[in-house]
Amino acid sequence: MSASSGALDRKLGVGDAVVIGLGSMIGAGVFAVFGPAAAAAGTGLLVGLLIAAVIAFCNATASAQLAAVYPVSGGTYVYGRERLGSWWGFTAGWGFVIGKTASCAAMALTVAAYAVPGPWWLQRAVAVLAVLGLAALNCRGVTRTVTLTRVLVTVSLTALATVVLVIAVGSRDASLRPEEWSALGSGGVHGILQSAGLLFFAFAGYARIATMGEEVRDPARTLPRAIPIALGIAVVVYLVVGGAALLAAGPERLASADAPLTAALGAVGGGGFGWVVRIGAVAAGLGALLALLTGIGRTSLAMAREGDLPGWLAVVHPRFLVPQHAEVALAVVVSAIVLTADLRGAIGFSSFGVLVYYAIANASALTQPADQRRWPRGLHVLGLVGCCVLVATLPWSSIVAGSSVMVVGLVGRLLVIRRRGAVTP
Repeated sequence: MSASSGALDRKLGVGDAVVIGLGSMIGAGVFAVFGPAAAAAGTGLLVGLLIAAVIAFCNATASAQLAAVYPVSGGTYVYGRERLGSWWGFTAGWGFVIGKTASCAAMALTVAAYAVPGPWWLQRAVAVLAVLGLAALNCRGVTRTVTLTRVLVTVSLTALATVVLVIAVGSRDASLRPEEWSALGSGGVHGILQSAGLLFFAFAGYARIATMGEEVRDPARTLPRAIPIALGIAVVVYLVVGGAALLAAGPERLASADAPLTAALGAVGGGGFGWVVRIGAVAAGLGALLALLTGIGRTSLAMAREGDLPGWLAVVHPRFLVPQHAEVALAVVVSAIVLTADLRGAIGFSSFGVLVYYAIANASALTQPADQRRWPRGLHVLGLVGCCVLVATLPWSSIVAGSSVMVVGLVGRLLVIRRRGAVTP
């Protein structure tokens, strides 16, 4: 088996795949996303949360249905190629790579902000160290990745459970005022959809399970089970935490807070537990960053195998059976973004790429024949429409930046095909 064309190692079971998904979804977003969501929709963020969960479920069923048939690395890049054609596959893969690379930078910067409340240069240095350290761990094998992710997810969930418990004890007699509950639609349809888009960004980690289809045992059974389980757990966690934060602080206080869960604790006299939020946010951010690096590396591997990215990115380490060149290149690119990028811009840019990716996943699932179908086509139609609607709610700067980089990738592929003298697929 040559290093450049080697297969990855199938070591992961259902539990391992669920942990990878949770590590992506229970990330630093849960410690920060309720503030911007409350600013967009007030108490209506709960409606936005349900909308995001429904669209995420539609996308998850599409990903699981496709992953059972195409159990190789690459996720929707592979599904799009097989079901819709190579250009659609490339668009999905390119959207995933650029969007999730921006997500990596956002997670690294969030980790640094919680871990080191010092000067900006020190935070950037810590963020780069986090990226390089986790990339080095990924290069040592997928089982080490799962082990660390399991620890980080446990710490994150423990911290969130502590926050909810403190709020429950400290706010026994508290409740949202009637006018706050009646203001579920105060942000308007656009505000609620914008909150859904923000919350969807936090949910979107289940794709990482599908991108690791070449590393799970019995993928036809494992992937369709692991993806909905991981998403279901994440939805419950977000509903409980979001509801508790609203109950404690109310939408206005959440909207004005840089650290909404810390604000919620302070509102019920639990400010002394702020250190729990800090530890949980760092652990969650590291877990999400680790899973992101893993997923992007596998998608880059798949694209390199097909010639849509440089061939040297397809090299698989002969001992650890991981895409080592893709992991190293990704670490370098993310480190460069960390040193130069703005956190909010990275999140908006990421959302654009992710929603394009899932829209193509739903379109791909729509073309599957009856013998490959596990869920009704209506779910995939709803997922496709939902992704398009959420893209339209993004800030115009994110849409312009995302579209520009997407066009650069498409034009670049066209030039490469012409240079090779190949017939356009």
